Amino acid sequence: MTESNALNTPSAHPAEQAAQVIWSHWQSGQVLSALPEACRPLSAEQGYAAQAQLPAVSGRTVVGWKIAATSTNGQKHINVSGPLAGRLLSGQVFDSGATVPSQGNRMRVAEPEFAFAMGQDLPPQSEPYTQKQVMAAVASLHPAIEVPDSRLEPFTAAGEAQLLADNACARHFVLGPAAPDVWRTVDLSTYPVHARVDQGQQPRYSREGTGANVLGDPRIALTWLANQLSSLGITLEKGQVVTTGTCMVPLELEPGDTATADYGPLGRVSMTFSK
Repeated sequence: MTESNALNTPSAHPAEQAAQVIWSHWQSGQVLSALPEACRPLSAEQGYAAQAQLPAVSGRTVVGWKIAATSTNGQKHINVSGPLAGRLLSGQVFDSGATVPSQGNRMRVAEPEFAFAMGQDLPPQSEPYTQKQVMAAVASLHPAIEVPDSRLEPFTAAGEAQLLADNACARHFVLGPAAPDVWRTVDLSTYPVHARVDQGQQPRYSREGTGANVLGDPRIALTWLANQLSSLGITLEKGQVVTTGTCMVPLELEPGDTATADYGPLGRVSMTFSK
């Protein structure tokens, strides 16, 4: 659907119109400086409302959630005051070792992350979930890599509401194997992650990070997400995956690069950015 067609849909609510425009740009690979005024979200609430229309507009299902801007530097980079939640959609999730499309991706970064697979539903409730309650609902921890992007140019100036409508820059996601259960006894806030980027057989560079870069602890980030969804009237569902935000400065990628994140005893995850 073209932008003009999306806006000419007589019955479309502004949130649906915004989702149609965003999705059509994702499909075409085009970018836009801002959503059309008629459907441009002006608040976080309106941004989340537009994002909520993406599954219906795209025909995709929600397989999980991502959290953007979980570090102070990340928040400054995109000019927001706190973390943002986005949906992981079917067709955009890969297994470790996969080749991830590079075409049309302008951010060109890989973000090593701690991801949690849910073993129980966390439905909306009036009281905030405690971290203990949230972690009790987790089935497994996974090393993961997010490969984000945005349809907004420049995305750093788009603002919170439009970035939320653009699904908090969710694009592709690589899920590694479940970590051994020993992860539950580990202090994830200090847990080190080592990453490297290679071009074929040639090493390019390496980088390190820790769980402290994810709102202080990936478990804190997951708890934030559960409570954010609860406040929006959304259930964090059994079987869904939550990736909690990059634990290091994002890894710059060129087509053909392979990014590998090593979580030591908790496993490793890799992906290749297509040529």
